[in-house]
Amino acid sequence: MIDDKIVEAEENKFKILQAAKWYCPEVGGIETVAVAITAAVKDKADMQILVCSGKKIKERGFTDEGVYIYRAKTPFRICSTPISFDYLSAFRRMSKDVDIIQLHAPFPLSDLALFLGRRSRRIKKALWYHSDVIKQKKLMFFYRPLLKWMLKKVDKIYVASRAIAEQSQYLGKHMDKVEVIPFGISTKDYDRADRHPILTNALNNKGNVKILFVGRLVYYKGIDVLIEAMAKTSGAELFIIGGGELDDILEKRTAELGISDKIHFMGRIEKKDLLASFSDCDFFVLPSVNRAECFGLVQLEAMVYGKPVINTSLPTAVPEVSLHGETGLTVEPSNADALAEAMNTLINDKELREKYGAQARKRCEESYSLSKMQDKLYASYLDLLGKSVDDEK
Repeated sequence: MIDDKIVEAEENKFKILQAAKWYCPEVGGIETVAVAITAAVKDKADMQILVCSGKKIKERGFTDEGVYIYRAKTPFRICSTPISFDYLSAFRRMSKDVDIIQLHAPFPLSDLALFLGRRSRRIKKALWYHSDVIKQKKLMFFYRPLLKWMLKKVDKIYVASRAIAEQSQYLGKHMDKVEVIPFGISTKDYDRADRHPILTNALNNKGNVKILFVGRLVYYKGIDVLIEAMAKTSGAELFIIGGGELDDILEKRTAELGISDKIHFMGRIEKKDLLASFSDCDFFVLPSVNRAECFGLVQLEAMVYGKPVINTSLPTAVPEVSLHGETGLTVEPSNADALAEAMNTLINDKELREKYGAQARKRCEESYSLSKMQDKLYASYLDLLGKSVDDEK
């Protein structure tokens, strides 16, 4: 009898396809959200994941959470967008019997897959909207009609902050579908991670303050501004974790400024070393320069370890996450002088770093709980299906 009830419960699980561009071990805000979505429903729903492999081969396997993932063959890219016919066919196959399709935007390939695939009204379509496309205007000429079509077709649009929806050029007509679900972080998972002095061991001067940046080395992250600011500081060394199209340009500029001994380009590193870097730094800097940086999830990864953050006053959720004068400092975007001044303030004031850091940890616990994010998302999925949390108990 017990076994029959277990089987019935399994059969009653709703089915969900999460379609995204990349997934862990790729590092980025969207990838982190995709993992959080998986964790939110993996025990309560039958989920499958579709992403690009970034290679000319397809890969099948399971995520760390035990969820089936298909990485589609990706033979080439256009404007950083993966092009994969395998992705389109896999989307059609994997969405055949699902109840919910969870998409991420911006990602033209998954939008096209939805357009070309099954469009059953029974299947609910949810979209996590991360940001508008800011730089690639030529791409938007072709993508805009598809994006507008997709926004009309989805049943729910998730954003991490109201500011993201209000600043978007495309969500204004669809605010009735928008639901705000702030990103969350698991303090327990980060607390359990191994801590070792990865940055301290790499210091050229063991007495220097350790400044950390983590992210892709792309135009909107403002790493060029950060390097210019580093030339105006003393008593600190900067650790840059991540890779991207600006690798060579940034290293060349560092050499030109004569500060190669103050900046460490660490490239892409393993997750355990990444978490150790957050715990070992003295403060974190997110110097992003335009609204392509819509939230800055890495801020939370520093804050959970009690590290103050210097961010920029973008018209997005970025300055809402780490608050000026409470958990860190906020400066004008693209202003190397202002950034250097803020960095020097924290470099020279250990007590202020500790004060902001303690308040940063508290803010993570109170305002950005992963369990709250996941509970809210799961409840929203049930609402899409005409159910409630009480129905599932």
